[in-house]
Amino acid sequence: MSITIRIPTPLRPYVGGSKQVNAEPGTVEGILAGLATQYPDLQRHLFTEQGKLRSFVNVYLGDEDVRYMQGTATPVPDGATLSIVPSVAGGAPALQTVKTGAVTLSNAEIRRYSRHLIMPEVGMGGQKRLKNGSVLLVGAGGLGSPAAMYLAAAGVGRIGIMDFDIVDESNLQRQIIHGMSTLGKPKLESAKARMLDINPGIQIDTYFEPLTSENALRIFAEYDVVADGTDNFPTRYLVNDACVLLNKPNVYGSIFRFEGQASVFWAEHGPCYRCLYPEPPPPGLVPSCAEGGVLGVLPGIIGVIQATEVIKLLIGEGEPLIGRLLLYDALDMKFRELKLRKDPTCPICGEHRTIDHLIDYEAFCGSTIQGVSATGTPGVAIEEISVTELDKRLKAGLNGATLIDVREPHEWEIVHLDAAKLIPRLQLPNHLNELSQTDELLVMCRSGVRSGQAAQFLKQMGFKKVKNVRGGILAWARDVDPSAPTY
Repeated sequence: MSITIRIPTPLRPYVGGSKQVNAEPGTVEGILAGLATQYPDLQRHLFTEQGKLRSFVNVYLGDEDVRYMQGTATPVPDGATLSIVPSVAGGAPALQTVKTGAVTLSNAEIRRYSRHLIMPEVGMGGQKRLKNGSVLLVGAGGLGSPAAMYLAAAGVGRIGIMDFDIVDESNLQRQIIHGMSTLGKPKLESAKARMLDINPGIQIDTYFEPLTSENALRIFAEYDVVADGTDNFPTRYLVNDACVLLNKPNVYGSIFRFEGQASVFWAEHGPCYRCLYPEPPPPGLVPSCAEGGVLGVLPGIIGVIQATEVIKLLIGEGEPLIGRLLLYDALDMKFRELKLRKDPTCPICGEHRTIDHLIDYEAFCGSTIQGVSATGTPGVAIEEISVTELDKRLKAGLNGATLIDVREPHEWEIVHLDAAKLIPRLQLPNHLNELSQTDELLVMCRSGVRSGQAAQFLKQMGFKKVKNVRGGILAWARDVDPSAPTY
């Protein structure tokens, strides 16, 4: 007799890399407690110091959310499946603002959209709603690329794009709206040109600025739907809260390595993002795509799902992903669907709202804290060393210091410094006896983020002389050794 516990990607390093583990039948509470006992490193990721399940971790029995049943000894029968779903990230109500009105389709547009028009679910009325509709894409990267191109091709009349990044060669593996000819240019410029090449008959508005609490409500108010293609938690919570306050549907997507998520959060008709994840994970627990990687085709799949949901909302057809979380595993080529519940205690869409304005989301997500331990506990600022200073130290023999590289082995194979000692960040607690309390420790990674977290952890463990290598291997390739590969 046994049950299966599905382990999400961010937590797999704590269970030896396993996708799932088996346990004896029992209650949800007992099974999770036993899992934390069997794998002690999971304890602080699953439970608070008071022993309660953390608010950014959801637990599903089959496809039912059992988070709100805590304390009721929810039974898990033999053969059942428990899914742990931490933040990584009804019918079809028609958007009342999208009407056909006096909108007409020219003969050229009828030819262009003919494959839509002969579908009874779209027809002339639906295509006119698309032409009269509007969507704001937050991000012109991996998710925004396919969504933008398909929404342009579909004939959505007004598409806004927010992004303030520049096209880099590392983007081209997945951000298919950009190309070699646009390297070094703003992503907005590249995306707009490609979209107009696909469909010159639509309006594209660009916002070369970060999304903030100061501009979100003003910009969102101009659009019928908002599609979230962001890659960080502060912006994700900001998008959610702005959409709730304005009663806009939020078409959500997230990606990591081989896994993706998609949903539609619309507080008037179902749960919002905060209902799913009331609080963000501690900084450092969930790596970004830049740190953890992503399969190049994955954002294409999730981005197209987002575009599909936008179109359904605009034309008022089908069953949108309201109250449902779609999970996709590219390695297993499987889709799973989990039911979402509206949280009556949600601070922004619940019965007793406590958030009635946009807040400081960087502070809310802990992003303003300089140091974070290897297990996710916020800490104080740490001292840093530049790569040029490191170069001088290396040429002088390091003078007794130890250089630690906290990246993963597959990253080490791409590029590394010969003088460095490889200890992946999550394995640091198991290698402390290899380090001297009296030696100076210089910690580096790809960009300086993980090494900053690792350096803080070492200081918390009693190592006094610890410095973070600012900018990591990317800064080394830029400022010291241009021949070094970057990724």
